[in-house]
Amino acid sequence: MSKSLLYSSFQLKGLTLSNRIVVSPMCQYSSQDGMANDWHLVHLGSRAVGGAGLIFTEATAVSPEGRISPDDLGIWADKHIEPLKRITTFIREQGAKSGIQLAHAGRKASTAPPWEGKYQVDVTNRGWQTVAPSPIPFNEDDIPPKELSVAEVQEVIKSFAAAAKRSVEAGFDTIEIHAAHGYLLNQFISPLTNKRTDEYGGDFENRTRLLIEVTQAIYKIIPDEMPLFVRISAEEWAKGGHTIEDSVKVAKLLKENGADLIDCSSGAVVKDQLITFGKNYQVSFAAQIKKDANIATGAVGLITDAVQAEEILQAGKADLIFLGREMLRNPYFALMEVPKLDEQIEWPKQYVRGKPERSRGV
Repeated sequence: MSKSLLYSSFQLKGLTLSNRIVVSPMCQYSSQDGMANDWHLVHLGSRAVGGAGLIFTEATAVSPEGRISPDDLGIWADKHIEPLKRITTFIREQGAKSGIQLAHAGRKASTAPPWEGKYQVDVTNRGWQTVAPSPIPFNEDDIPPKELSVAEVQEVIKSFAAAAKRSVEAGFDTIEIHAAHGYLLNQFISPLTNKRTDEYGGDFENRTRLLIEVTQAIYKIIPDEMPLFVRISAEEWAKGGHTIEDSVKVAKLLKENGADLIDCSSGAVVKDQLITFGKNYQVSFAAQIKKDANIATGAVGLITDAVQAEEILQAGKADLIFLGREMLRNPYFALMEVPKLDEQIEWPKQYVRGKPERSRGV
């Protein structure tokens, strides 16, 4: 039996994780036409070899115009299923579980990869016209997004539902809806980016309507035993934006409509945010939503070692630990951090001779 919570199993509906270490969705900007390739197999597969309990794909676009960049992963067509199925099969063979984050970037779409400057690309440079709840650009010099009509909002919902169906066919064990970081669903939720006057804008109920309808549509499609995660920006860090108290209300609505876990990130909605960075700076959001909305949560952000993660879990502040940049630095985090908690974890048989406690030799 596990001595720690971090290395203990976790069950949510029909999903059982071998431990509570989750690889966060992290954009790789390495696709052509949304297709998964060998990079994604090795990137995601190595984290499964490294012992993580659950591995998420990067934000995976539900439509071509929903990509953050022209090089993002996608699942808007049936052709995307088989390359992704190759990845989920490999992850499962390592004893881990796979998740896909479904996303639409909205006004933050059509950008260059970060190593090129992440500027907005136009139609002459593989770009496209962006869309949003209101025609307000993210950067002042961006081409303003097109305001979605009600009919087009309905098409967005259909795109998420179709993507969820393909995700099940591709063998994913769980799905996460990306409603954080200033992307489309977050743009509808936030009063800073949604200035509509129809049924998808105005008061809290209307601004959250699209997220709830997307959640409902996906919930109807996925198997009963499959849990549904939702990532939100629990605090917008900007005057007039959503606060943690607003996000508790959002979490309660999500729970009522089929969500099983809230992945608690924050920020990135507007440029003039004032974030207070530091160790565990987002953990309190996971703790408050877990307590006040009575729903499972994931903690994320500047969590870098097993002792820190264990303290979060022992304090009851979250149920899962999502690791991003630390997983880029160390895909074998789960294997290598074991000694810090005096734990045991099964190593891949191909790697056993590399365990730190073993003597040198064959």
